Amino acid sequence: MKSSGEAIVQLRGLEMIYGQRRRIFGRGTGQVHAVDGVSLEIRQGETLGLVGESGCGKSTLARCVVRLEEPTGGQILFDGEDITHLRSGSLRSFRRKMQLVFQDPFASLNPRKRIGATLEAALQIHGIGGDAAGRKSRVLELLGHVGLSEEAAERLPSELSGGQRQRVGIARALSVGPRLIVADEPVSALDVSVQAGILNLLKSLQAELGLTMLFISHDLGVVRHVSDRVGVMYLGKLVEIGPADPFYRAPLHPYSLALLSAVPLPDPDARDESRQIVLEGDVPSAKSPPSGCRFHTRCPYAQDKCRKIEPQLADHGDGRFAACHFPLDRAATVGPS
Repeated sequence: MKSSGEAIVQLRGLEMIYGQRRRIFGRGTGQVHAVDGVSLEIRQGETLGLVGESGCGKSTLARCVVRLEEPTGGQILFDGEDITHLRSGSLRSFRRKMQLVFQDPFASLNPRKRIGATLEAALQIHGIGGDAAGRKSRVLELLGHVGLSEEAAERLPSELSGGQRQRVGIARALSVGPRLIVADEPVSALDVSVQAGILNLLKSLQAELGLTMLFISHDLGVVRHVSDRVGVMYLGKLVEIGPADPFYRAPLHPYSLALLSAVPLPDPDARDESRQIVLEGDVPSAKSPPSGCRFHTRCPYAQDKCRKIEPQLADHGDGRFAACHFPLDRAATVGPS
């Protein structure tokens, strides 16, 4: 997986705020800053892995990128075009360029439609494949691309395994010829024995079709397998981003270090040498985030400055950025690599 270096997607100060839609006992429930001022680029041909604990905003960011949600602030640029507030017909034509692979492969498929009909519907909506015979031929080609037999076209989702259903989800995403695939926890609902097959499929399709990918996951072990660069989110903020190899060897942000220390290691000797960092306390509420650095309430290295001043994403060279007043020593490693 190699990137040309040209940005296909640019997020500039992206915000998604949910606020005061309900009232309880006469009072508003407050605003939730799900994504709060995130700026990043996704480069042509690369896989950017985005990680963080549940509730950090990574899935909301993914839904904003493909415009299933309309951001409340900031900009989304695709090939330099502002798509933040596209409407109706313009939005439909744009959707051919970006497609989403969902977390739950069963919930994302119509249980009453046969697989062939599901795939053909996407082609028909976007006017791809010509007549019925052409669309059917394209459906069989897509099934072959994702490692499924032609017989799968006549089956219902309930007649397929979880891994097979996710392959159908990938085929549906590929059906309209997108340039960007946004994969939101695409293997978290699958058995561990099936996950590797789906990850290898995504990698091979990316190389074969020249795809760009945003890969969302809470599992850093999975992200390491597929990503060229890794971004880390915490409480709606991007706290670190950079190339995968140096990130996994020596992260800059204390939160990244804590996440990496929890990744299981297959080598028993390596497990003995590594030390897991247990973060104290719960993740603060996105309705009332802490002042200063949002991670300071759980950070073992926090100082007074961290409680008062919010750190900005700073350039640390070699394509690495971190939002931390006291970044970790780059010579220090997480453990055996």
